[in-house]
Amino acid sequence: MLPVMESFYTLQGEGAHQGRPAYFIRLGGCDVGCHWCDVKESWEAEKHPKMHIAEMVGKAKAEKGQIVVVTGGEPLMYDLTALCEALKEAGLRRHIETSGAYPLSGAWDWICFSPKKFKAPLPEFYEKAHELKIVIYHKSDLLWAEEFAKQMNPDCMLLLQPEWSKSDTILPLMIEYVKQNPHWRISLQTHKYMQIP
Repeated sequence: MLPVMESFYTLQGEGAHQGRPAYFIRLGGCDVGCHWCDVKESWEAEKHPKMHIAEMVGKAKAEKGQIVVVTGGEPLMYDLTALCEALKEAGLRRHIETSGAYPLSGAWDWICFSPKKFKAPLPEFYEKAHELKIVIYHKSDLLWAEEFAKQMNPDCMLLLQPEWSKSDTILPLMIEYVKQNPHWRISLQTHKYMQIP
């Protein structure tokens, strides 16, 4: 059983799989503590009901999409091996969004690694991540992002994403930065622009 804040079927709003239908499982619990987090209600695990893995997978399987995104909170606070195995058995693709602050558990089809300054990530994610997504809050975060880019595996997609409340001021800087540093792409939270939950 795992604490589930919410689970829902929608479109992936950001990152490499933006626009694709996906079933989200948002686990409760996080100690990374980003002050700009848009799901702070996920932080306290004990506030969220525990759900059997079979029930979680059954709900995901009932939808037409083939991608299940496990997010949080910080999902890797838990051992996700059994959840991954059950999702694979159900024929579903397994994606995870993590800060990389905890050891990787489970076998994943796609790992979105989004490190935060508030809790250092583990080095294993440099090799294993498919996507590096850095949230840009201040201009100085662009230099911080480059420190990670240097360490990532050569197949990892590099994405810069403006923090939502700062988009109007930070996005123009990011556009110019990516034009000068074409190893990066920009990721936008398109679900917020389209008002999709």
